[in-house]
Amino acid sequence: LLAKEFAYCPYSNFRVGAAVLGENGSYYTGVNVENASYGGAICAERVAITKAVSEGQKKFVALGLCTDVSGQFVRPCGMCRQIMCEFATDLPIYLIQPDGSYIVDNLRNLHPEPFNSNNLK
Repeated sequence: LLAKEFAYCPYSNFRVGAAVLGENGSYYTGVNVENASYGGAICAERVAITKAVSEGQKKFVALGLCTDVSGQFVRPCGMCRQIMCEFATDLPIYLIQPDGSYIVDNLRNLHPEPFNSNNLK
């Protein structure tokens, strides 16, 4: 994913790019954006999802995630997994290394028992 080239990460230098494929066939990209107030940072996955939602897309087919880390497949953080579960519980997640190699995991595998609207009843 070329999206990571636009990441704003002056504190960690950990670039992340994400793209979510909407049910409508459109891709929505996101990058991590850090802040001097660390709690103000937002992950690439959440940027991509909120961009899609802000454009009216709430159903997703797949998500791709790429970092600069070689030799391992970096998975989404817990907060991103929870946000993804708001919109799709059985989402394929493509974990991509800098050389283009990838594996496919699944949100149900990564976050099997999310907090959801049923917990609010």
